[in-house]
Amino acid sequence: MDLVCYVHPSWKPRLRPAEATRQWMTDTPESFAYRCLPLNIANAHGWELLSPCSFDATWTGGRSTADFVLRIDGKPSHPPVLIFGQGILTFNIEGLFRTPPGWNLWVGGSPNHLKDGIGALTGVVETDWSPYTFTMNWRFTRAGHIVHFDEGEPISFIFPIQRAYLEQVEPHIVPMEANPELVEQFQTWSRSRDEFQKKVARTPPGAPADKWQKHYYQGADMKGGTAAGH
Repeated sequence: MDLVCYVHPSWKPRLRPAEATRQWMTDTPESFAYRCLPLNIANAHGWELLSPCSFDATWTGGRSTADFVLRIDGKPSHPPVLIFGQGILTFNIEGLFRTPPGWNLWVGGSPNHLKDGIGALTGVVETDWSPYTFTMNWRFTRAGHIVHFDEGEPISFIFPIQRAYLEQVEPHIVPMEANPELVEQFQTWSRSRDEFQKKVARTPPGAPADKWQKHYYQGADMKGGTAAGH
């Protein structure tokens, strides 16, 4: 499947496959946060649009577009702008994305990429037909706080999602005992994990990789099988 972006002649987007790394994860002791495979997968589950410039932004607390202080390094051709007020900072995405019929584009902030004082807003765009551009928006969470973006820092995270797929899904809450085989594997894993943690507490391993079991990370169930497609 192709994801195409028809760019305005003056716009030179910085687009890259999303990276699995996050600085805060790297900074955890022994970078233990990377042991969480779901975090790693989510981090890299799309593509990132990057900031064209470095800048500082402050919201003074009002609802007007005048209630901001924006200091931009240099003179980039497509800096962030103030369109909506309401504590919202905007990046213009001056291209028309195209997905195959029946596919939308999820547009938001990079997963697990946290910024103090501001949060990315999320939208789902019907990019299989729309001839209109969209914007990427961030909303300040408190007034008077200077928020800094580096040039090349992710400002938007995108990936295609199938339209109307959720309407086909019906959640069900079922007692655990309804699936005895699953319960057996869970209980086996729980006992194994308790024993492993006691062993690590008694005799701490020297290598960081030996401090956790890795069943899920390796796609291994408690019967010695391996998950297909893991």
